[in-house]
Amino acid sequence: MFWRFLYNLLMPIGFLFFLPGVICKYRNRGGWKETFAERFGKFTPERIEELKAFRGAIWIHAVSVGESVVALSLIERYRKSHPERKFVISTTTTTGQELARSKAPENCAVIFCPIDFWWMVRRTFDVLQPSMLVIFETELWPNMIAEARSRHLPVAVVNGRMSDHSSRGYRRARWFFAPMLEMLDVISVQSEADGARYRAVAPRANVVVSGNLKFDQTLPENLEAVDLDAYFGGGDRVVLLAASTHPGEEALIARSFLELRKKHPQLKLVIVPRHAERGADIAEFLTGYAISFVRRSATASAETPVDALIADTTGEMFRFLAAADIVIMGKSLAGQDEGHNLIEPALLGKPIVTGAVLRNFRFILQILKDADAVETVPKDENLTDILDALVASPEKRRELGAKAAAAIGVHRGAALKTIDLLENLLTQK
Repeated sequence: MFWRFLYNLLMPIGFLFFLPGVICKYRNRGGWKETFAERFGKFTPERIEELKAFRGAIWIHAVSVGESVVALSLIERYRKSHPERKFVISTTTTTGQELARSKAPENCAVIFCPIDFWWMVRRTFDVLQPSMLVIFETELWPNMIAEARSRHLPVAVVNGRMSDHSSRGYRRARWFFAPMLEMLDVISVQSEADGARYRAVAPRANVVVSGNLKFDQTLPENLEAVDLDAYFGGGDRVVLLAASTHPGEEALIARSFLELRKKHPQLKLVIVPRHAERGADIAEFLTGYAISFVRRSATASAETPVDALIADTTGEMFRFLAAADIVIMGKSLAGQDEGHNLIEPALLGKPIVTGAVLRNFRFILQILKDADAVETVPKDENLTDILDALVASPEKRRELGAKAAAAIGVHRGAALKTIDLLENLLTQK
């Protein structure tokens, strides 16, 4: 196949540009690193022996923390209806690896996904000997897919999505992407719009709409909110949580926070950056704004109460969401418009504030907008006024959160559809 030959010819060149980023993330990002050599297809004899118990498992590949949370939720549902199934979940990031290892059930192993060189991929398949390859959302690697097919394994994409921006790039290079997508046994997508974009790239691909698995997420068992008294002291307060933020957003939110504090001195701020290693950068400008703060990565409590907390840790998002009174979802303000998952705060019945355009989560945003269950910020300068109305009214916060939880509940069911699809593939093979 010419497309794969060209890919493998150019892959080493691309990897040279990719490698500095891998090294930088490895050094700066926290998480699990002990078995990182698996990214290069290297497994110790002890590790190989450990993974023998999972031969014949369903290999589910998720990228990072967000995908791992949803993948683990799917595995939990899968185990209830098919307790005989075993699973291997792979991630590419150290933070995703740490979360998966901390949450994986007994019948689920966790590995690092190999970089897509054919010999690294082949080595991993030799070790795992899976019964199926399941790829979450958008993580399509040609050699990984081709190796699975060469072993006559079913290959599926689940919870697939494709943005307008990605679709344009895929269509321009459809000579490359169409053959790869048509190798997949099924592409299970989140919405009709995602399905149409996939079909525009690969008309012969088997695309089905199963819904968004994130709607079927469940709250962690025995969920406990983070004890914010340790940082903010006791007494009445309103906690503003800035979740999964990106550069530029924290400064915008901090300025709004300072303005709101003049009217609402009980307001406290928690910032959970999308990438925990940015904690030092956020600390620097909070110091410049004269906002008292501590970093959660450095201390479990504050010597004296502070006004802000930088939650530069991983795997605690649900616990911080549970402790929040208002949630701003990041990657939606200060020039960002791709968005992040709105379902998690909605599951907890939290009032959600987000930018007006979420290119990667348009369907979810529209569901919440149709239910009048979200506050959208048309321009950055409107953020303070929108937050002011929520801080001032506990009733408005309760109403908005309840509507969000109800709107999400209507759209559950994707997990069972996805499990049926995968089981059909397994039995057909």
